[in-house]
Amino acid sequence: MIFRRSEPIDASTAEPRPKSRIGRLLGDRSGASAVEFGILALPFVALLGAIFESALCFLAGQILDTAVTDAARLIRTGQAQASGYSQAQFTTQVCNRLYVLFDCGGLYVDSKVYTSFTSATTSMPIDANKNFNTTGFTFQMGGSSEIVVVRVFYQYPLYFSKLGLDLSNLSSGSRLLSGVSAFRNEPFPW
Repeated sequence: MIFRRSEPIDASTAEPRPKSRIGRLLGDRSGASAVEFGILALPFVALLGAIFESALCFLAGQILDTAVTDAARLIRTGQAQASGYSQAQFTTQVCNRLYVLFDCGGLYVDSKVYTSFTSATTSMPIDANKNFNTTGFTFQMGGSSEIVVVRVFYQYPLYFSKLGLDLSNLSSGSRLLSGVSAFRNEPFPW
């Protein structure tokens, strides 16, 4: 059964049909939203990823800094010296204060005693080729009333650096995060 329109079509309001295949393709609007979303989806997802990665990198840096400050208090009060902490034991103390954003096997600890605060080194150990340089790292806790600088480093992996936002400061594409605590030991008795 075929149904036909009983009213006549008004030629002035009817949309003219394109005659060629290209004209019909250009005039077709079905699926335009899907195509536009497909064009904009990749930059939008890349932007969201870069925002989340920046936030996570900042959060990881703050967590590392807080963990180093808390663990360095063991040195400052003389508890670490009294217990005879090794570098590995101190690294474990820092690791116990970190959250899921870190792999504790990737922590590097450098603790040194200085004669004055102005002579203390707190710069990032990155060479001219953007390589992480651990040469000269030691573990000294100092004695009563001595100045100590504790630095802990972690190479934080980045995933969205290839999409335009590059937070990396190492040639490997990672970001070197650091936590630093500079203090004068308390006058603890020995």
